[in-house]
Amino acid sequence: MRNLETTLILVKPDAVEEGLTGEVLHRLEKSGLKILNCRMLRLDGPLLKEHYAHLAQMPFFPEIEKFMSSGPVVAVALAGESAITKVRDLLGPTDSAKAPKGTIRGDLGKDKMHNVLHASDSLETAQAELRRFFGSTDPRV
Repeated sequence: MRNLETTLILVKPDAVEEGLTGEVLHRLEKSGLKILNCRMLRLDGPLLKEHYAHLAQMPFFPEIEKFMSSGPVVAVALAGESAITKVRDLLGPTDSAKAPKGTIRGDLGKDKMHNVLHASDSLETAQAELRRFFGSTDPRV
């Protein structure tokens, strides 16, 4: 039985600014994932506090908030077999400096903050994030 999933990624402001969105999407599509929907937007304080609720009380949250609101992001809904695990494997570890070459973060990222993408880490998180950014867990155009 196939494990078809839908997940969310956010191309972060640094990657959008550096023109890496196409490269990232190409790598994800080449792996067999299908883009269901995408949109460019700017994240504001309330949305960031909701999205990073698990970090909002941490002393470093203002730095995350400043970075993630510094420019547009591209929200992308992706579907495929074991999409959540596949995306996270393609990304590599959160800290780009420790990510192996050949992973998106290892090839394109700089450090723990400037790491190209946010990706859902579980089915429950993906469903909440898809609702947050596309208004539905079924974000097909």
